[in-house]
Amino acid sequence: MSINTSVAGSGVASNSSTTILLGRILLAVIFLLSGFGKLTAIAGTAGYFGSLGLPLPTVTAVLVGLIELLGGLAVLVGFQTRIIAWVLAIFTVATGLVAHTGWADQMQMIQFLKNLAIAGGFIVLASSGAGSYSIDAKRG
Repeated sequence: MSINTSVAGSGVASNSSTTILLGRILLAVIFLLSGFGKLTAIAGTAGYFGSLGLPLPTVTAVLVGLIELLGGLAVLVGFQTRIIAWVLAIFTVATGLVAHTGWADQMQMIQFLKNLAIAGGFIVLASSGAGSYSIDAKRG
């Protein structure tokens, strides 16, 4: 008994691309909102970064805001997805280690674990690629 793999395969590919798109949207939302928030409230963000002991807090706030906003946008549209997903995975773990290490506080532990989960999503995205509904698919 044989199965027509071209028909079955195309349905799977379409379904896979749809779920990858949904995952990209969900991952992008937090970075788009967070980056936009940082860039539109530089003074507050810089003050918070200064309280964490980060160097050049205003410059750091701008850089972090741009990484989040532009990285989120790239993930959303599926541009250079594998590279951006790795960058954001590393960035997300690093921010967890900088801002959420007060693990005696349950909320800080939850925030840190949230960062690890997001990084895991980015690593899966780096492995799978952006799917058919992306700029990457149109370019390649």
